[in-house]
Amino acid sequence: MEEIKIFAPASVANVSCGFDVLGFCLSPVGDEMVLRKTAETGLRISKIEGQDLPMAVEKNVAGVAAQALLKAYAAPPSGFEIEIYKKIKPGSGIGSSAASAAGAVFGINELLGRPYSPKELIKFAMEGEKMASGTPHADNVAPVLLGGFTLVRCSSEPDVIKLPVPEELIATVIHPKIELKTAHARSVLKQQIALEDAISQWGNLAGLVSGLYENDYERISKCLVDKIVEPYRALLIPGFKELKTGAQDSGALGCGISGSGPSVYALSRGEKIAKSVADSFSEVLSKVGIDFETHISPINTQGIRILEER
Repeated sequence: MEEIKIFAPASVANVSCGFDVLGFCLSPVGDEMVLRKTAETGLRISKIEGQDLPMAVEKNVAGVAAQALLKAYAAPPSGFEIEIYKKIKPGSGIGSSAASAAGAVFGINELLGRPYSPKELIKFAMEGEKMASGTPHADNVAPVLLGGFTLVRCSSEPDVIKLPVPEELIATVIHPKIELKTAHARSVLKQQIALEDAISQWGNLAGLVSGLYENDYERISKCLVDKIVEPYRALLIPGFKELKTGAQDSGALGCGISGSGPSVYALSRGEKIAKSVADSFSEVLSKVGIDFETHISPINTQGIRILEER
C-alpha cells in the first residue's frame, strides 16, 4: 500500500462521571486524512483544509503523534506526507485534536503493514494530545482507535478496556460555535476534592460500566452524574443549565459536558428521544443567540475507517 484515505471520527470524553478515563466514539462527524509514502525521507504535512492550523510537523498534533510512532519504529522504509481535511473545529469539545492524532498514527501504521495493534497506537496518539492540552490523556484517542466506549484504567502505560455498547443507545451532541481551549477548561478545576464527592464519582463510574455490560438503561441514567468537574466547567458554557434541563425533560438518560466543552452531549434510549433532545437543545441556543450544530449519532463501534487505499 502506498496511499490511504481515512475517516477519523469525533468523540465524547469524560461522559460525566469518567473524567479523563471514559469516552465514546461518534459516527456522522469527523476529519478526513490522506497519508502516503514518499521517496523523500522524513515526515511532512502537505495540506490542511477546513481550519487554519500549523503546517510544521512539530507544531501540529497529527505531526507530533506520527513522529512518536516513527521514532519507535526501526528504520522506516520511506518518507510520509499527510493531508488533513478538518471537519471538527478545534476547541469544540468533540475531540478535534484526537481525531488528527489518532488518524495520523492509524494511517502510517497501515502503510507500514500494521506493526502495532490499535491499543499500541494509543500511546503515540497521546503525544499529540499532550501537545494540544499539556496533558497526555487517552479518553478521546482510545475510542477513536478502538471504537465504541473505552475505559482508560491507566494512562501512564496505557491500559485501555473496550466496553460493550447497548444497541438502543443514541447520542445527541450540540456544538455551540464558540471556542473553549482544553487548557483553559482544565485551569478552572479544583486540585483537591471532597472525599464524599470522590466516593460518589467512583460509584457512578463503576455503575455506568456495569450498566453498559448489562444493558441496564435505568442504571446508566442514574450514573450519568458529575459532581467534580461539571459544576466548574458549566460556568464556561452559555445556557448549559437550560440545555441540561431540556434534555432531561425530553427523556434523555443523562446529559453533560462533552470533553472540556463547549459541546454538550446527551445519551438517550432510541432515536425518537434523541431527536427530541436535539430539538430542545436547538431551542435553548436559538434563544441564547449563539450559532450551533447538532449531531444525532449511534455509538460508533468501529472507530476510524478506511475510505480508500492504493
